[in-house]
Amino acid sequence: METPLFEEVLPPGATWSHVLKRGTALRITDIDGDANVGAVFYSWENPVERYNMPDTLKAQHIARLTRGDVLYSDMGRILCSVTEDTVGWHDPLSGCSTDGLLLEIAKYGLSARDMAAPVNFFSKITVDQRGSMMFVAGNSKPGVFVELRAEMTVLVALNACQHPLNPHPADRPRPVHLSIRRVSPPADNDLCRVSRPENARGFVLTERYHL
Repeated sequence: METPLFEEVLPPGATWSHVLKRGTALRITDIDGDANVGAVFYSWENPVERYNMPDTLKAQHIARLTRGDVLYSDMGRILCSVTEDTVGWHDPLSGCSTDGLLLEIAKYGLSARDMAAPVNFFSKITVDQRGSMMFVAGNSKPGVFVELRAEMTVLVALNACQHPLNPHPADRPRPVHLSIRRVSPPADNDLCRVSRPENARGFVLTERYHL
């Protein structure tokens, strides 16, 4: 793997943000296991365009995120692609457990009305026959990671917080390692592009935007 452009440890409970340029990727690694990282995504050029959870799930017929999936904006373009994942399940459904993300995006002039539904990386939930959502303990092991490739220049905000459905109040947030590296643009046979017909169209729309 190419030498990272940037590396940092995000401490438990802390927030972090970065303008992730197109052609780079952010890798988030669970250091100790049982981490949860809340994340929101915005187009840096036009923050009115932001991650849209319903469109992301409907377009790909999914209820979780893993390798080969993409994060759609509310304008049908692709903000980021999940190019690597050794966890296997990340929760896009459960919302926030703290105001950390709101405080972080405020640094960029964004407010509560700009908040989108976050992704909870490293966490898994299940839904029973009555529609109740339940937190699955032990989903993330020490050393597992997820990597997000920016398909446009994206403002990313993270919060290393407890999952909102974690039923164990004694659990504490966990640290994660962050690294950013340069990556090649998606090829015609890129897994994220070909995993769904809708994704192929999303990539075309996104690439036209950058002509």
